[in-house]
Parts: sequence; C-alpha cells; structure tokens
Amino acid sequence: MTRKLIAALAVALSLPAGAAVAQQDTLRLRLNADIRSTDPGLNRDANTDAVVLHMVEGLVAYREDASVAPMLAKSVEVSPDGRTYTFALRDGVSFHNGAPLTADDVLFAWKRYTTPANNWRCLPEVDGRGLTKVVDVAAKDAKTVVFTLEKPSALFLTLLARTDCGGTGIYHRASLDADGKWKEPVGTGPFKLAEWKRAQYIDLVRNDAYTALPGERDGHAGNKAPLVPKLRFVIIPDASAAKAALLSGGIDINPDIVNADIAEYKARKDLTLQTKQAMDIQAVLFQTRDPLLKDARLRRAIAMSLDVPQIVETITEGESKPSLSIIPVPSGFYGQAQAQMPKRDVAGAKKLLAEAGYKGETIKLLATKRYPSLFDFAVLTQAMAQEAGLRIEIEVLDWATLLDRYTKGDYQAMAFTYSSRLDPSLSFEMISGDKDKQPRKVWDNAEARELMTRSMEVTDKAQRQAIFDELEARFRADMPMIVLYSSVETSAARSNVQGYAGWALGQPRAWGVSLKPGS
Repeated sequence: MTRKLIAALAVALSLPAGAAVAQQDTLRLRLNADIRSTDPGLNRDANTDAVVLHMVEGLVAYREDASVAPMLAKSVEVSPDGRTYTFALRDGVSFHNGAPLTADDVLFAWKRYTTPANNWRCLPEVDGRGLTKVVDVAAKDAKTVVFTLEKPSALFLTLLARTDCGGTGIYHRASLDADGKWKEPVGTGPFKLAEWKRAQYIDLVRNDAYTALPGERDGHAGNKAPLVPKLRFVIIPDASAAKAALLSGGIDINPDIVNADIAEYKARKDLTLQTKQAMDIQAVLFQTRDPLLKDARLRRAIAMSLDVPQIVETITEGESKPSLSIIPVPSGFYGQAQAQMPKRDVAGAKKLLAEAGYKGETIKLLATKRYPSLFDFAVLTQAMAQEAGLRIEIEVLDWATLLDRYTKGDYQAMAFTYSSRLDPSLSFEMISGDKDKQPRKVWDNAEARELMTRSMEVTDKAQRQAIFDELEARFRADMPMIVLYSSVETSAARSNVQGYAGWALGQPRAWGVSLKPGS
C-alpha cells in the first residue's frame, strides 16, 4: 500500500458519517495506535490511559504542576500518623447511567482493582510488594470512604492519581456484564463511550449530565466541562498519513507531531503549534539476568560506546535535552548529580569489554516502529556500539508483542519508552523491584529498593534530594538501562480549534476544547 493511499484512507476514516454539520460537532484527534482495552489500569498502554481518562475519574487527579488535587472527592483528610485517609465524596456527581456516586461504588471498584486475577497494573503498589499496603477500605457512610495503610506513605495520593493506574478510576457495576466480565466504562467523566471500531477509531459522546468543578482546567483535575457533542480518536499509525489528514482537514488535532515537520507547520496560518517538555523516558533496557548482560561491566561498556548527545540531537532534531537520569529534566529534583553527562569513550568501552571477557557474542536488541524514535535510536545504538567491537542485532516487533516481552522480562536488550512519572520516587519505582515477583522490573537491587522506600516516606525536600542523588550514583554504577532523553512533544491543531493545550504528561485532553462555529 502506498503512502498516498494510506493518507487518503486516514483522511476518509477520520470523517464522521453525516456531512458538514456532523463535522462541526465532532472534534477529531489522532492516535498513533489503537487502544488495548477500555478497562482502566488493567490491559493498558499510554493511548489507552489517554482515552479511558475521558470517561472515568478517580478520587484524586494530577494538577498541571504534577501535584495532586481532589477530583471525585471534595476533600481528603490524613490522620496525624499518616496511615488513614478519609475521602468525602462530592455531591451531585452521577455515572453515565444516571446512578449517583456513592461510597459503595468506590468499594466495588477497589475490590475489582485489588483482585489478583484481574492483574491491575498498580496492584503491587498497594498489596505490600511495592509502595505501600492498604490493609482496609471501608465506607464510613454513603458519602465517605476511609483507606487505612499499614504504614505511612508520602505518595499514596500520587499513586491513586497515576495515569498508568487508570487514575484508579471509579466506575459503576454496570460496567460489567452478568458474568462479571468487563463490558464498557460507565464512569463519571465528561465523555462516554459510543463506538470502538478497532484499528479505525474510538467515538465518545458528551456526558450532558456531567458535573464540572468550578474554575479552570488543571491537568486531569479542575474544570473538565465537555464543550463538543462528539469526540473521535482516529487511529493513524503512519506519521505521513497523520500529516496529510491534518493538513487536509481530516483531523483537527495531532497531539504529537514529527519534529521534522515543525518548520513547515509554523509557516501555515491554518495551524497552531504548542511545545511542552514531557516527563516520559526513552531508554535502552538490559536484562540483568541474561547470561551475558548480567556483567555490569558489559552494560557500562555499551553506555560508554554511545554518544548520547548526538543520538538525541539526531532523533529529536535538537528539540530534546540528552539526559542519563531516570529523573526527567523538568523535575524539581533534577540537579547536578542528574545532569552529569560523561563524554563518549570508545577506548574505555573496549577496555571494559576485555575485562568482562566479551568475545563478540551477539546481543539482540528488540525495537518497534510503532514509535519511530525507538527504532531510530536502536539503529544508532547498534552503529555506535559496533565501533567498540560490540555485535548488536536488532529485531523489530509490533508494539503489543514488545510490551508483552517487556512485561515478562523476555529480552536481552530493548528500546523502550516509559510514560510520565511525576515524582522521582515513582520514576525509580517503575524500574526497581524483585524480578522474581515482578519480571518487568529492570533494576533488581535490594539496597536501591531500601533507598527508594525511604524516599517515599520522607517529606523534607532536601532529604529526598540526598536520597535521589545516592540512587542516581548507584543506578549509573549498575547501568541496568541507558536513559537517553525525555521527549519534547509538539502538538498541532487546526485554527478552528479553541482551547486545546498540551501538558507534561503528554496525553491529549479534549475537555475544555471547542470548535469555532461554522468551521
């Protein structure tokens, strides 16, 4: 299939049935791949999170500045010992089916999240294996829910707000069928599901009964009033096809455009661009239990063979800042220790390889073309490492297979991307853990996990910074992965779109967005 035909199909699929009137009433956003499900926090990826969080909401949510605000809760009280969290629910909130939000609904959703067979993404963080252990959840009355923790955790609310946890979204039991299987999200969000045509589009319609908070839009919190009757997420994997759809009017918003197109877009009066520094992580992961890569010297040698600034300059057209730290550049905890960038040292890499007894064995590096940057930096890694005598073979997989291999820890090396984590403790948590219990964890270091746990209990910023600096040093010594950069995401919207704004999480938000009349 030619690029022109792909582009034509993309444009055609993005146009709703109906004519100009239907087009006026529908806001169309591009997704680079289909969602995995509509079940929050279970079968998910970043695209899934972005779509689902238009339909479900949690007790709390991230603000624009990465702090946490009440959402379905009107207030949160924390006991003096830090173990008890009391959530008072907002009045007047109802689900998509008209049922009022009650404490019993919170308990219902929580029970399903924490049933091990359901494989909630964040279960390990609340059952004692990770961040904390929730020992009890109870309804004090119809509008009050009390969570009790085994020990204090400074990040419990942050955990509940995490997008990869599905925002711990509360949904009505009507979301399940008679057999208890997931059907569709019956949430409290500003939009509700209309149709999901796999690999083509996801249609959402406005929740006319939505009870918006006063004030302004604020991350996933604040005022989330839906201003358009219909929202369509159009699946356009190919970047060229997405560009053609945007320029022709087939879609209204491309939340993440290709850097190479920025100059062209800036010259067009019918488009508006926004650039935001994201807090995601692009990296090369190593399986530290692999017979070859278990030697930290070999992992460090690969890192030394790379010219990371050159890789990042090439991949991002100079838009992103190179960084070896798991703490993203925009973080308030990104300091001197995190900013260190050693120069490329091919001779040093060769010396380490000799010390490790490397004899030219092949290292298989998994990548995908779903996110072109992952494939591109895999190719650059292969070429640069070769100069140090390393033999790297790239295997390209589809995104779903790559994600499954990551989850199972089934790889030698992998080009991978992590979605945004808005606190350094969570940045380290997403990669740290016991591989026997959580195979997806990249860094299995018991002392590092103890430091990470301390960082989650301490509230003093200076003390936390000292812990993060020590973790940084240990991380670079072990080199379980090579962090390259956090992306700078540029969105492009047609001039008929009003109110669209990107943010650090990099996920599109359609609430508060409208189309100019007659467009």
